[in-house]
Amino acid sequence: MSRKGDCWDNAPTESFWARLKAATLHSGTFATHQDAKAVIMDWITFYNHRRLHSTLGYLSPMDYEKRWRAAQHKIAA
Repeated sequence: MSRKGDCWDNAPTESFWARLKAATLHSGTFATHQDAKAVIMDWITFYNHRRLHSTLGYLSPMDYEKRWRAAQHKIAA
């Protein structure tokens, strides 16, 4: 966050938490802490590795980052 009291600074993080809650926590309760942790970790894995994002050219965030890093490595070489 860069400016005190500026709600737009934290918008991407708040969006992530809202999606996480909608996809996992609002569906009900969990029998154990481990059950909740497993569901949340599965969703985060999906979010980063398999979810296609239109702004990233319909790549997953991890695929986009891999391509970006490879391009940066070629520029530096």
